[in-house]
Amino acid sequence: MAGIGFELRHMLRKNTLLGLLQAYTYASVIGSGPWVLSIVGILLIGIFSASVVVPATLVTQFQTSVTSLVACSLIYTGLAQLAFTRFVSDRMFERRKHAILPNLHGLMALVLLGAGGLGTLALFFVLPGEGVLYRLLMLAGFILLSGVWILTVLLSGMKRYKAIVALFALSYGLIVVSALLLRRWGLEGLLAGFVLGHYVLLAGMWLLIVREFHPARRMMAFDFLQAGKLYPALVAVGFLWNLGIWADKFMFWFFTPTSQPIIGHLRASLIYDLPVFLSYLSIIPGMAVFLVRIETDFVEYYDAFFEAVRTGGSLEYIEDMRDEMVYSVRQGLAEIAKIQGLALIVAIVLGPAALEALGISSLYLPLFYIQTLGASLQVGFLALLNIFFYLDRRRLILGLTALFCVANLGFTVLTLKLGAIYYGYGYAAAVLLALVCGLYFLDKRLGRLEYETFMLQ
Repeated sequence: MAGIGFELRHMLRKNTLLGLLQAYTYASVIGSGPWVLSIVGILLIGIFSASVVVPATLVTQFQTSVTSLVACSLIYTGLAQLAFTRFVSDRMFERRKHAILPNLHGLMALVLLGAGGLGTLALFFVLPGEGVLYRLLMLAGFILLSGVWILTVLLSGMKRYKAIVALFALSYGLIVVSALLLRRWGLEGLLAGFVLGHYVLLAGMWLLIVREFHPARRMMAFDFLQAGKLYPALVAVGFLWNLGIWADKFMFWFFTPTSQPIIGHLRASLIYDLPVFLSYLSIIPGMAVFLVRIETDFVEYYDAFFEAVRTGGSLEYIEDMRDEMVYSVRQGLAEIAKIQGLALIVAIVLGPAALEALGISSLYLPLFYIQTLGASLQVGFLALLNIFFYLDRRRLILGLTALFCVANLGFTVLTLKLGAIYYGYGYAAAVLLALVCGLYFLDKRLGRLEYETFMLQ
């Protein structure tokens, strides 16, 4: 667990206010930098292009197209992300680093070929009648994003957070510049800039990975598909997590009273999309706390506990490390709750002014508040899942993500039927239900940690 954990601990050990601010600023940039840069980049393209691109609806079509690409590619690659990360982790533990790169090439071949096939079908069923160049650019974007998400997860597992942020900053800077240079060609020009930037992002990530693992004798391998090396639970978890995150958005997009047709069969929900976007900005401080606590206190005691178990440490020392690990978990969750509670208060206080500044009606405020609450709860739920991943509770994680996904679908359907006053409550209720269940099982598992470690292996 080297890398960011060492840097954060070094900052915190200064025992100064400056050191504390450095640690949390660093964690917020590392933890939230990529998606913040992505959102800001897409928004800047829309803002700068609005005065040039005619008609103005082309900007909306571009943003809707990109959002659909991101959502669909994340759900699709969710099938492989966590499972392959576990494969890489196991090979690193076995000191078989040479097996990683050939298997990455094998996975990328399968993912990109699958993305090409699915994307081609989508061109005919989702975007019928649109221009050939637009459809080809959408296909290229879907393929590139699918590759980017696979490599992003792998680099995150390698703790190459700085490199990820730097590459995202470079690529989205290039996207903004190239899209603005090509905007005279309308929607196709904006999409061409998007595709170019993600090609650079994918190439940069691949070069980093090649430098880390070095070319092997085999160019391509599919060992990760072998029995015992492929974990079906992780395949399902990755898919259900991403589907659960986007489920309510898709339902609002395709529920006629809450959405508008944009291009082809792609739709957008002005009622829902803007408050959701603003609410997700509120989780940046919570993500910083989550990253700091997980990568410092928890990981330190987690490593000490299992190292003592593997090397035959005394029972007293093992119990002490367990107690410290449990305490760090509780403190971390408590800090996340405090920070996100404060973020929610800030959102309530500044929400009216923020919406007014963006030219959004105050009628959106109730939806913005409940979405901010839901996003805050999601940070806590993500922290719980991360702890369960460390403890290798795959079936439990599968159950919790399935519960979240199904609950989000069910509750969102209910709120759509109940009317506008209940919009957003479905997502918040789904996260709350999954979080409460996760807290119950976490308390139960931590209380039985020694027994399960020694007796159930």
